[in-house]
Amino acid sequence: MIQRNALKYLENWAKEEDRKPLVLRGARQTGKTTLVNEFAKQFNVYFSLNLDKQEDRELFELNTNVNDLLTSIYRYFKQVKTDSKTLLFIDEIQNSPKAVSFLRYFYEEVKSIYVIAASSLLESLIDKNISFPVSRVEFLAIRPCSFYEFMDGIGEKFDLELIHNLEVTDVHKRIMQYFYDYAIVGGMPAVIQKYLPNRDVLAADKIYELLLNSYVDDVEKYARNQTMSQVIRFIIKSGWAYASERITFERFANSNYRSREVGEAFRTLEKALLLEMIYPITETRIPMLHSTSRKPKLIWLDTGLVNYIAGVRDLLFLVDDITDAWRGRIAEHIVAQELLAYRWEFSAKRCFWERSKPQSSAEVDFVIQYKNLVIPIEVKSGHNSKLKSLHLFMEKANHNIAVRVWSNPFSIDDVSTNSDKIFKLINIPFYYIGQLNNIINKYI
Repeated sequence: MIQRNALKYLENWAKEEDRKPLVLRGARQTGKTTLVNEFAKQFNVYFSLNLDKQEDRELFELNTNVNDLLTSIYRYFKQVKTDSKTLLFIDEIQNSPKAVSFLRYFYEEVKSIYVIAASSLLESLIDKNISFPVSRVEFLAIRPCSFYEFMDGIGEKFDLELIHNLEVTDVHKRIMQYFYDYAIVGGMPAVIQKYLPNRDVLAADKIYELLLNSYVDDVEKYARNQTMSQVIRFIIKSGWAYASERITFERFANSNYRSREVGEAFRTLEKALLLEMIYPITETRIPMLHSTSRKPKLIWLDTGLVNYIAGVRDLLFLVDDITDAWRGRIAEHIVAQELLAYRWEFSAKRCFWERSKPQSSAEVDFVIQYKNLVIPIEVKSGHNSKLKSLHLFMEKANHNIAVRVWSNPFSIDDVSTNSDKIFKLINIPFYYIGQLNNIINKYI
């Protein structure tokens, strides 16, 4: 069992007095059901329904009020109704609009029951103008495992504690090797479980293949017509090779598909949580407004899947520094994954910076908001003077903090721009991404 950080969130949710039904949102196979099953051990009574099954859906279709529904559920599981602490889990809730509508009544009429729902295709339901009780539910994003969850899953709790305490010094190389393995394997729970017994990064090929096939099979649930089905299938099979690249919709991946249909297909896959199109900002101060008129950067849900499906995994075996593999695209992709992995908000988005000056190619890999500041992040090794885009950003910024993610140990440099502005460049090894806010807070 991988100890997921979201388990603490569930425990805190269960303690809330004005507790709302909780909806877990995440792509297929990110561990939603396993998480709830683990959480359910804290309850006296646990009912688990999967609305992919007709008989489970009928419980909601045949009842008109929430109390009758609960009676039917107890009878369905052959249990006598009691006042014991009870958890009801409704998986794949998008398959029943009636079940969705019942969520508000669980909140308004039977708060004694703890209700969790899960969906990988919820956006497809919302887009059909079905009444969704947004103000009566709470959302929690479930994403692939973070590096820290990976470390916990493989039993490296001693080194994980060193990371949490920012005390990694003489074991830097050892922990970087763990991160390299994570960058190859990725964060899908089933893949990590397959990797674990022999620490074999090639052991999970069948799992990757099954995951890919399951996403392709889901196409019919995403697509509104046959043409859109074909475009989505094409992107799922060919788009992984464009990970960490800025993309254009028109004739994407040398296809004959036009901008309008490719754009719709990408947005549909984004709603299914398989990818994110990351758009740039052009300013160095808040608010961080995304410029959707510019080309987005394509980030898939998991770097391990990118490595396998795009066929670039072997490149990682040939380099000593992850930033040297595939022109740095794997390093950038795994950083993007880590930046989101520690966020529970479903609305959390990643973005990067692009200089607004015409005919300018200056670009910073990522930017994050820290309090009222926009902090730039570059994923590069090499001499500080070569970070030209970062220098341009810092000349315009209203602060003096920048971050570089690399394979070397932690350090801080004082760097001067062309206009003689001095800023602090915080160099963090990849394994400290999950501690980024703590590090900035400590040194700012």
